[in-house]
Amino acid sequence: MPLTPVTRRSVPDEVFDQVLGEVVAGRFGAGEALPSERRLAEVLGVSRPAVREALQRMAQTRLVEVRHGGATTVRDFQRHAGLDLLPTLLVRGGSVDLAVARSVVEARLLIGPGVAALAAERRTPGLTDRLTEVVDTYAACAEPVERQRLTLTYWDLVVDAADSVTFRLLFNSLRAAYEPALTLLAPVLGSAVGSGPSRAGSYRVLTAAIGEGDPETSRAAAERVLRASTDALLTALDAVAGR
Repeated sequence: MPLTPVTRRSVPDEVFDQVLGEVVAGRFGAGEALPSERRLAEVLGVSRPAVREALQRMAQTRLVEVRHGGATTVRDFQRHAGLDLLPTLLVRGGSVDLAVARSVVEARLLIGPGVAALAAERRTPGLTDRLTEVVDTYAACAEPVERQRLTLTYWDLVVDAADSVTFRLLFNSLRAAYEPALTLLAPVLGSAVGSGPSRAGSYRVLTAAIGEGDPETSRAAAERVLRASTDALLTALDAVAGR
């Protein structure tokens, strides 16, 4: 049977999101027991199996501890959850959590230069050509969202070259969190950090440093590439938050 587009979310997904929202908001504190499956099913107007499935998902992401025959206890997600939770935390109920968005942007700036330095040390034949091709396409692109997708493609190649499974998993999680917000963020970035051709020059400097196997210049060039977009995003987030 061919796959078809999903037109609505499942009931367990909705239960998961609602309970997650209560946990993240602190309305259920760490160490506190959640209401019973029966009570949650009554309050949410769903079946107990739907509640059970949602709680099992929460246990898998280390948000709660489910004890057989006992209470389901909330865990401190900031101490126990992994990066796989990041996309869920960033966008909940159709809205972007500004504090989480800020942390994603800050992490990108801190991690990117180190990844670029490793890529310079471990570069493989053909890397410079592939990076240059992406930069050329970026320079000719006028569409803000597509330009941001091209930057993700560029960094995907850099992360591959760094040959670090830890950085790869970090990048995957940050990208999964960042991509859903691209449509909102791209216009802000476009107006604040310049056009495709002007930004392409910074990427060409970074590409050359990586291609020459110069870790320190690559680190500095990556910091310059990321700093402008980071400052623009943080300013925009502060404005939305009313700071």
